[in-house]
Amino acid sequence: MLHTVLLVTTAITTTLTGAAFTVQVQDDSSVLGVFISPTLAVLREAATGNFDPLAKGLLFTFTLLTILGAHELGHYFACRHYGIRATLPFFIPAPPTITLFGTFGAVIKIKEPIASRRALFDIGIAGPLAGFAFALPAAAVGLIFATPASPAAVSAATTGGLQFNDPLLFIIFSKLFGLPKWIEWNPIYWAAWGTMLVTALNLFPVGQLDGGHVVYAVAGRRAHWWISRIVAFGCAALAVLSIVWDQPPVYVLWTLVLLFLMKVGHPPVIEEEPLGTARVALAIFSLLVFLLCFMPFPISSN
Repeated sequence: MLHTVLLVTTAITTTLTGAAFTVQVQDDSSVLGVFISPTLAVLREAATGNFDPLAKGLLFTFTLLTILGAHELGHYFACRHYGIRATLPFFIPAPPTITLFGTFGAVIKIKEPIASRRALFDIGIAGPLAGFAFALPAAAVGLIFATPASPAAVSAATTGGLQFNDPLLFIIFSKLFGLPKWIEWNPIYWAAWGTMLVTALNLFPVGQLDGGHVVYAVAGRRAHWWISRIVAFGCAALAVLSIVWDQPPVYVLWTLVLLFLMKVGHPPVIEEEPLGTARVALAIFSLLVFLLCFMPFPISSN
């Protein structure tokens, strides 16, 4: 029941958030107005019979929650394969339009220790690869069928305000299909963009993140200790550069998360059996996925 309630609540908050990107919001300088005006604008459009914003919000929700759900179910079924008790995904709603996506993501809870290197590797890598398998076609659809941005929108984006930068995968798609650099917002693109960012964050090889599990399984405890610290301080450097260059400090909060994960550490495994060539190759592939999804500066300002 709890999983269902959280899923339905998250679907509502993500739908309203996605729909809010497509409506004209009335200016309201009050703190409360800034938060609730987009939601009120969506409801106002629906009340007048214009359900297009809600339809786009639903498409955004379907794409986003499918990818997030695939990620978490990848972990879940890998746990089931090894007989490790784990919960179904907990979707975490966020107040509509306060965050960029209307959700804080999804998690599962693993209820017992992971004893072997192979189990640790498989459980850690299953989530990001399952999510990426769904995000990849979503990215292609969102980009190929996107509407080119109007000259007025391009001028506004290049002369002021925030700009959302694309990951390497999106840039490759744009080059391959000859797509315009500037496109109008669309729900499938936005869901794919957000889940690419989530995939990259989860693949950071730090602590008990998915990437941390993979590195621990492949390289061992000592290498995991050093790699975690190198990556965390690299993330801190990105955060500092953002501040110095007067850009949105996207990675400040994530740096704090990584430092906390380093302090917590990674539990040891009992069975130290070799992973085998196939799993090492899969680890290299996961590094490629990280590079395709990672954005040094996801958001920049002009």
